Amino acid sequence: MLLGAIADDLTGASDLALMLSREGMRTIQTIGVPKGGLDLSGVDAVVVALKSRTNPAAEAVAMSLEALSFLQMAGATQFLFKYCSTFDSSPAGNIGPVTEALMQALGTDLTIVCPAFPANGRTIYKGHLFVGDQLLSDSPMRNHPLTPMTDSSLVRLMAGQSKLKVGLVNHATVGEGAAAVLQAFEAARARGEQALVVDALTDADLRAIGEASAGLSLITGGSGIALGLPENFRRAGLLKAADDARAFSAPAGRSMILAGSCSEATRGQIRHAIEAGVPALKLDPIEIAEGRFMVDEAVSWALAQSAKAPLIYSSAEPEEVKAAQAALGRERAGSLIEQFLAETALGLEAAGVSRLIVAGGETSGAVVGALSPDALFIGPEIDPGVPWTLTVGQRQPMALALKSGNFGAPDFFLKAWDLLP
Repeated sequence: MLLGAIADDLTGASDLALMLSREGMRTIQTIGVPKGGLDLSGVDAVVVALKSRTNPAAEAVAMSLEALSFLQMAGATQFLFKYCSTFDSSPAGNIGPVTEALMQALGTDLTIVCPAFPANGRTIYKGHLFVGDQLLSDSPMRNHPLTPMTDSSLVRLMAGQSKLKVGLVNHATVGEGAAAVLQAFEAARARGEQALVVDALTDADLRAIGEASAGLSLITGGSGIALGLPENFRRAGLLKAADDARAFSAPAGRSMILAGSCSEATRGQIRHAIEAGVPALKLDPIEIAEGRFMVDEAVSWALAQSAKAPLIYSSAEPEEVKAAQAALGRERAGSLIEQFLAETALGLEAAGVSRLIVAGGETSGAVVGALSPDALFIGPEIDPGVPWTLTVGQRQPMALALKSGNFGAPDFFLKAWDLLP
């Protein structure tokens, strides 16, 4: 194995695994740190999917170090800490502490911070993160119920979360190519800088940054930063052609959609699906908290629908989310819905549902945690950053599309099924 990655949520891990697979690395995604028995022969990259994004920092650090230890024992020679392309984190969040801990464990003095993903409109300029044409702080991410992003400066965010000395490699340097970026790394190291925010506006920028990062033990960022890494291994003669790739075969069975994300993108996808005639059931967290609506009722409703893929969702407008949080508490409101949808997924699985779209990183983590596969095999890409996956080590295989709340076109819930036989 060559590359070991640690992802702070499940959908981000799938996004990264897809990127590496597309670039020619035979990749497997594990659900948490494997406890043993997982065959990694013939695998070039392993992505360990954690559910650590919103955990207390000490917990996130412990989970990430456990994942690092596993990847080291598995033989990885370079490591990637993958977080969201919108740097989802609170001011006292986990990205800084986890980065510090991984750097210390690896004995490295320099890493990069690059969550750019131009294909999904995430770019970095002069150290500021943009979502489309908006600064992160002006984007809908400012209303995220768990990780509201009110500052777009990655330099400020990283410095506020860690004790690392943070620097910047600007786009003028990146535009000159990999050699100039590598020279900037060495100059930053001489200044004692330890975490470098790197500007990136295009995929070509990411490939140049990736090439310059060949000698770094640890890289941090979004899935986009992985775009230029496989070529480094290929250039060194370590990466063979993936000509033995396993064909993706989705199991036959019923299809369903579960949506827990309150992002603007997911809300738009729900509206689009409902307007197209998809039957939909909206969950009320207050009703669930008071025991007035139960999991078996949601499962029964879904199974009673004759449509191809009914939708059960808790996604709501920011005002509704704030009202639920005021009534139930911020953490309880979120965990209540996650647990409800996870138990619903188990009920659907027991009833023979074998094809499932799940929208939302936290929701996906809860659902996959309940289903408990050992790993996910990466299949075809639905939209940038979102593949179909096939569970490995589960009683009955399931096809899962695990979508980050912010990802996907408006017709995502409709067109995803067209990629399955």
